[in-house]
Amino acid sequence: MTTAAGAAVAATSITPAAAAAGETTDSLRTFRRTADYAVTKLRAVAPGVTAFPEITRFEKWTYSQNGGWIGGFWPGTLWLASLHSGDPQFRTLAMASAEKLAPRQHETRDHDLGFLFYPSWVTGWRLTGDEKWRTGALNAAASLIQRYNEKGRFIRAWGALGTPGNAGRVIIDTMMNLDLLTFASKQTGDRKYLDIAISHAKTTERVFLRPDGSTPHVFDFDPETGAEIGPNTVQGYSPTSCWSRGQAWGIYGFTTMYRRSGDPLFLRTAQRLADFALRALTPDNVPVWDYLAPQAPHDVKDSSAGAVMACGLLDLAKAANRPHYREAAIRILTALCDTCLTTKSTRAEAIVARGTRNRRAEDGVEVSLPYADYYLLEGLLRVLMPKEIDKAIDLSSV
Repeated sequence: MTTAAGAAVAATSITPAAAAAGETTDSLRTFRRTADYAVTKLRAVAPGVTAFPEITRFEKWTYSQNGGWIGGFWPGTLWLASLHSGDPQFRTLAMASAEKLAPRQHETRDHDLGFLFYPSWVTGWRLTGDEKWRTGALNAAASLIQRYNEKGRFIRAWGALGTPGNAGRVIIDTMMNLDLLTFASKQTGDRKYLDIAISHAKTTERVFLRPDGSTPHVFDFDPETGAEIGPNTVQGYSPTSCWSRGQAWGIYGFTTMYRRSGDPLFLRTAQRLADFALRALTPDNVPVWDYLAPQAPHDVKDSSAGAVMACGLLDLAKAANRPHYREAAIRILTALCDTCLTTKSTRAEAIVARGTRNRRAEDGVEVSLPYADYYLLEGLLRVLMPKEIDKAIDLSSV
């Protein structure tokens, strides 16, 4: 099967810049083959999916009916599949899946509105021009800023507004939800969304970033005074360890915030996070679930951390004009394609294997995760179809 991406890449020779970044004919062929595999898998599985894939059990998807925090990744993956394949069926399926998130655009009980509405509704608007997707994404951004704590200058991660539990809890993951706010400012001309995103990012830089460039998963504040309490964790091994997917969220999120704001603090932060993660990366180029757990580097892997990290590094390489980040991203993507796909199983419904959802809770080790599928496909298309992926998710800068 010849895809749009395959034809485009096959028609061009490898440029000196691409060759210097490690993008050999073999690696590009691997990426095209993997993207084709993803499309083939999705074409077989997607028509029977009626809710939101959350995690695999014995290689089959289990589902969240309302989307949980992961609801945006399934329609997002379908949008990306439509880009790579040109198959209109994927666009139809993406719209039907994204529409199921509509009731949540006014939800204020969680911080994950960016994860929910950016890859689904923002991308939907950018690819179709249908105003309902734009309007829903703006509603979600308006809901998200209600979680901003003025005293502490942070967006509360968990817990319904007005409830005391987790009222002062901030997590590194929220860096990935900020781009919904930058989108809202760009679309409405109202800086309040961008200002809150910048404020939260500066707080995250101040309290999460350790001298060596590593981060904890959680930082707690007194919600009444904004006073700092200290680091903690839910996903990582300990408050002093470094959960690899959280580190990847930080690399990607701070790079995005640099592009949206132009603040060099965010670029420096992204580089420090990336440099730590690359130093900690094992020779197989697939991250362990926590870089500083006692058994690291000889511990279980998390392919989703690698996929997110690769996307962030591709972005960072361009933003910082540092080709070695792109070279590292190519190595990680190649490793994921070579060692973390479901190609050897006829049962598997997902694209990527070897994911770890929550090792600390012994919940989901050696499984497939929807965000691993989404970010692997995003990373592949960042290399194979940069113009098309820019149209879908907006890789521009201020």
